[in-house]
Amino acid sequence: MEKVKRTGIFTYGILIFLIVLFVVLSFSSSYFFTIGNLTTVLRQVSVVGIITVSMTMIILTGGIDLSVGSMLGLCAVILAKLMVQGTNMILAIIITLVVGTILGLFNGFLINEINISPLISTLGTMTIFSGATYILTGGEGIFGFPSQFSFIGQGYVWNVPVPIIILVFVYAFGFFVLNNTRYGRYLYGIGANEKASILSGVNVKKVKYIAYAMSGLLSSLASVVMLSRVNSALPNLGSGLEFDVVTAVVLGGISVNGGEGKLQGVVIGLLIIAILSNGMVLLGVGNYFQTVVKGLVLLIAVGIDNISKK
Repeated sequence: MEKVKRTGIFTYGILIFLIVLFVVLSFSSSYFFTIGNLTTVLRQVSVVGIITVSMTMIILTGGIDLSVGSMLGLCAVILAKLMVQGTNMILAIIITLVVGTILGLFNGFLINEINISPLISTLGTMTIFSGATYILTGGEGIFGFPSQFSFIGQGYVWNVPVPIIILVFVYAFGFFVLNNTRYGRYLYGIGANEKASILSGVNVKKVKYIAYAMSGLLSSLASVVMLSRVNSALPNLGSGLEFDVVTAVVLGGISVNGGEGKLQGVVIGLLIIAILSNGMVLLGVGNYFQTVVKGLVLLIAVGIDNISKK
């Protein structure tokens, strides 16, 4: 009962912060509160948002995946090379999603079978995936995709950007899994007390394997959206993306210790990161200072989480 109460207070607090931030930026920039700008914000945040769903599942177990940005970059390059070499677009996308899932399973293998901590194992794979991306590209961008591919990242359906539609479907899936399935309850249980989950007969390894496989799958899906939006596969594509993903999830009230938090809070955290980034750009804030602000936001979110637990 206490955990639910704490989560509710956390969610209302960040919701109030989101509203205040929105109002302040609306008065600070005449361009901020326009349909065009808000649509752009949602389109840009869709890539991060897709990955936050799987990151939420992983952090709920008490783990973390720092390789999501590098996985996105590697999958984007694989997809780009397949299409440039003449592979059918749909088949290339399917292959990319499979590759992403396998990369996620590799993270799960390191954590479950080799017993390397999630932080260290995904930090290592982050470097491996990033290096592989540079090897495949030779340090240069890849261009020349089929014209219809741009629809995924730049197209509209009934005046709604396709990336936003994909994001909504992914979040709907996440809400269903976490709130209406046995697997969702297992995620919370493992994060709250892994030993008790094992004694209760939960196959903890299987649950973690699925969570990290989902991370790979959604990272590869996000790579499809991003590649379609930017229309070029650069070797540094996705670099640093894991920071925004983790910040959005933790800011949304998912406890870094696992077992607590709701996906609806992550939606609010995601919007805060998106609006904050967009607002700083509109106000002419430099990139380096933006990084400092995001770092402070992450530290404040983790600090609030630890204080509220005490």
